[in-house]
Amino acid sequence: MRYTIAGALLAATLAASAVGQAVERTSAGAKARVDIATLDVDRFYALYDDPALFAQPDMLAARYLADASPGLREYMAMRRITPERVAKALREKPELYRDARGCAQHLGAIRTRLGTATDRLAALYPAAIFPPITIAVSRGAPVAAANGKGLYVSLEALCAAKFLETDDEDRFVHVIAHEYAHAQQPLAQMESSDETVLHAALVEGAAEFVAEQISGSVGYTHLHRWTRGREAAIEEAFLAEKDGKAIGSRWLYNQRGSEDWPGDLGYWVGYRVAKAHYNGEANKTKAIREIIEMRDPAEFLARSGWTPGMKL
Repeated sequence: MRYTIAGALLAATLAASAVGQAVERTSAGAKARVDIATLDVDRFYALYDDPALFAQPDMLAARYLADASPGLREYMAMRRITPERVAKALREKPELYRDARGCAQHLGAIRTRLGTATDRLAALYPAAIFPPITIAVSRGAPVAAANGKGLYVSLEALCAAKFLETDDEDRFVHVIAHEYAHAQQPLAQMESSDETVLHAALVEGAAEFVAEQISGSVGYTHLHRWTRGREAAIEEAFLAEKDGKAIGSRWLYNQRGSEDWPGDLGYWVGYRVAKAHYNGEANKTKAIREIIEMRDPAEFLARSGWTPGMKL
């Protein structure tokens, strides 16, 4: 999710970055493919459990951010995460931080599963890059962001996004896998407010398809449930509106939407176009490469073999 979750993926030179290739030692002594830092979460809840600090959100937030990790410092600068804003969220949305402890308990398993997913990505797409991931406590938003130095995830915000996937562990793994797919895509490095519905849908849909291949599921599972039995009608409507602007459309970056029309339906359509292309290509390695390295969405759509309502 480049606008509502990941924000701008800056700097297309991640592949050459030593930071992007960071590794960590596992307990067994082997090298993990990607660094996944969660120490900020541990620090936050150590402070949160201090009765004196719990009663003083301003002091708690100031102490927490004063010792921020390098990844959290990057995130702070990108998304205006300040002591004042964290303290405000602690006062106004205390349930976010209370409930996020449930997600925090799964971080060990999430780390293991993401390690498996990135290994799978390396096998499917040898040109893949592996920027480090920082999971930290933030101001309640955004869910995540990225720049040339890594991927940053707000524990409390992603924990609260249960509409995406009810299981906390699954949600973290699949959404982060989606974001990792964006780090590989040339088109995801070149955002514009003038992007068409088709362009944005295929970038997001390709990320969904790759996430499924490496983690076992898409990030936006609720869309797949809602669209059952409605495929043809939705996709005919998409074709009629594909050349309009993505921002401000009913297809992308429109929050949760409504019961009658959920947000980000373009993700689902784009996923189906990518899957149609994959299914029709005998050489699956080539198909994955073409999905990730797509540069002309209109051309990709034309040769994908996708048609509205087709069975996949």
